[in-house]
Amino acid sequence: MPLEAPTTALPRPGHTDEVLYERRGTLGRILLNRPRAINSLTTPMVDSALEQLQDWAEDDEVVSVSIEGVGPKGLCAGGDMRAAREATLQGRDDAIVFWDHEYRLDAAIAAYPKPYVAFMDGIVMGGGVGVSAHGSLRLATERTRLAMPETAIGFFPDVAGCWWLAKAPGEIGPYLAMSGTSITGADAVATGFADALISSDEIPSLLDRLAAGERLDPTVGDTAPASPLMAQRDWIDPCFAGDDAAIILARLERHDGDEARECAAVIRTKSPLSVAVALEAVRRASRMRSVREVLQQDRVLGRHFWERSDMPEGVRVVLVDKGKGAPPQWLWDHVEDVPHDVVQSMFVR
Repeated sequence: MPLEAPTTALPRPGHTDEVLYERRGTLGRILLNRPRAINSLTTPMVDSALEQLQDWAEDDEVVSVSIEGVGPKGLCAGGDMRAAREATLQGRDDAIVFWDHEYRLDAAIAAYPKPYVAFMDGIVMGGGVGVSAHGSLRLATERTRLAMPETAIGFFPDVAGCWWLAKAPGEIGPYLAMSGTSITGADAVATGFADALISSDEIPSLLDRLAAGERLDPTVGDTAPASPLMAQRDWIDPCFAGDDAAIILARLERHDGDEARECAAVIRTKSPLSVAVALEAVRRASRMRSVREVLQQDRVLGRHFWERSDMPEGVRVVLVDKGKGAPPQWLWDHVEDVPHDVVQSMFVR
């Protein structure tokens, strides 16, 4: 059922009503309330949520915190990249400011001192992963569609999504990062983005239990659901091995299986620079020790992508023209054309 904001949920004083809060017993509820934009995040929204989390961390009457998305479509479709594009085209650094504030929120969630329960119902993409996957209990549902789709818009998998991509079994992480493929709730559990799969109908009763002071754990749901994605590792793992995006694409295009060749065709539609950077970002994240360290990498990459990247063009194609305008004019036509030193330079402060 679509979540409707309860009348008892209110905005934080002095902040936008695009994030609402409700105290139910010992539970502090965060409700992202921008349903027409699938709760896409803005700087005022993340600032409001961060301040509220800081207050609840010091409130002894709050035992747990939860986050949900208002409306029929899902938790959160990411950051407001259309606004980021407009600011970037005008030479303003609004995007840099937004990412910095967003990453502070993600870091706070990852280190939160109380149980932070994310209901990952419906669409959970980009920034939606940041406000959910770093929580202490991540509950996916039969409606979950999770993705890090940034290569399509000329960006990279940020919000420390690479922390989880790097930990996914086999070569699933590079596959998801480069292709931007969306996965099911069962897949989210299998890849480590979620802890358990529940029915969306169970959410109200779980909220009641949290409000009563109960500390939930993954046993509230299925912790090992059958994952369609894991059944594809027979071609994903051998094709996505290594650090060279061009070699990976060549393997996919030469593969006997239709799924592998179709995946290659999908990746060919993405920004070549973004595809190459996404692979490198996952590989580097595999050597990092914390979400905070991955977020610092994201800050460096964000600055470079703001200065010169395919992001304005990708956002135009996907989010502004919605695929009905002129095809994208990427900085490089093919992944094979992207210089290795350019990719490496994106990671240098």
